[in-house]
Amino acid sequence: MRILTINPGSTSTKVAVFQKIVKTNKTKRIAKATIKHDDSRMLQFESLAEQLPYRESLIREFLEEYDIELPTIDGFIGRGGLLRPMQSGLYRVNDKMMNELRENNHGEHASNLGGLIAQRLAKSVDKEAYIADPVVVDEMSEVAKFSGLNGIERRSLFHALNQKAVARTYAEEVGIPYEKLHLIVAHLGGGISVGYHEKGKVVDVNNALDGDGPMSPERSGSLPVCGVIDLCFSGQTQAEVSKLIKSYGGMFSYLNTKDAEEVSDMLADDRVEAIRVVNAMVHQIAKEIGALYALTKGQLDAIILTGGLAYNQDIIQPLLETIDHLGDITLYPGENELEALAFNMRAFLEKQIEAKEY
Repeated sequence: MRILTINPGSTSTKVAVFQKIVKTNKTKRIAKATIKHDDSRMLQFESLAEQLPYRESLIREFLEEYDIELPTIDGFIGRGGLLRPMQSGLYRVNDKMMNELRENNHGEHASNLGGLIAQRLAKSVDKEAYIADPVVVDEMSEVAKFSGLNGIERRSLFHALNQKAVARTYAEEVGIPYEKLHLIVAHLGGGISVGYHEKGKVVDVNNALDGDGPMSPERSGSLPVCGVIDLCFSGQTQAEVSKLIKSYGGMFSYLNTKDAEEVSDMLADDRVEAIRVVNAMVHQIAKEIGALYALTKGQLDAIILTGGLAYNQDIIQPLLETIDHLGDITLYPGENELEALAFNMRAFLEKQIEAKEY
């Protein structure tokens, strides 16, 4: 059993091939690459869809480099993009999904290319392609969607793929079905999402894509409303304000960097502003976790910390010290999105789960 996993980003495409080892019944990664894209070449494309042939060709070169032939691949799966709200699960890439991803009907994001690239490669060898747990997974309770202003609803946009994967991994390790656990999962990366997983469903979570919740390395987090109103009427366009909040907010807006390791170097040099900013980000993450803790009604099984920032001790240690009293804490550092895709694809190929139709 061989599985090709694809995770497109704005400046690169992460790709890997996994293979089931019969003797151990485990899935082993046999090839992996982060394919960097030339900035000048990317500027030639006017839309995401125009990038498809270019990115596909680079993945084919990657497979040739590792002497992996497309017909030997059993499962093709890409990271899901911005679609309409949907249930958690694995979905077949059908015509309706392809059209909406290609046209960016629900928003433009590099992850929209995941299913499209997988489908192009799969179709060339007469096979199907799939996505799993895209960022639009929506299991939020009705009460969690209230914002406080009629006409504006809170949206579920978060790191569903990795959050679901680490939650299920934890469930397997403790021998309790995911559907019976109460977990708080915090994905700490360029964006930060903190979700309450109640018996297999993420019933409350911040909209990490649009910058809600805690401040992160590049997103502002929830802002004082009157300050946002002033910003919107300061002469900047909607696109400029949106970019400030989603791409140039948070840690970057204070320290002019999104690189947590660079910030760690600042901390080592006792840079006062860096110390203040990291303390504030940790404070906001802890506060978000604490707010969800109130919803568990004392039934919390564990807090799970994941994402790239979970490797950074200057962030993770003070966070652990702040929330340690809330209960058991488990770390799964890294984003592990390719592994999560392979996990879902293998479950489908082994008939443990069924594919859903979009």
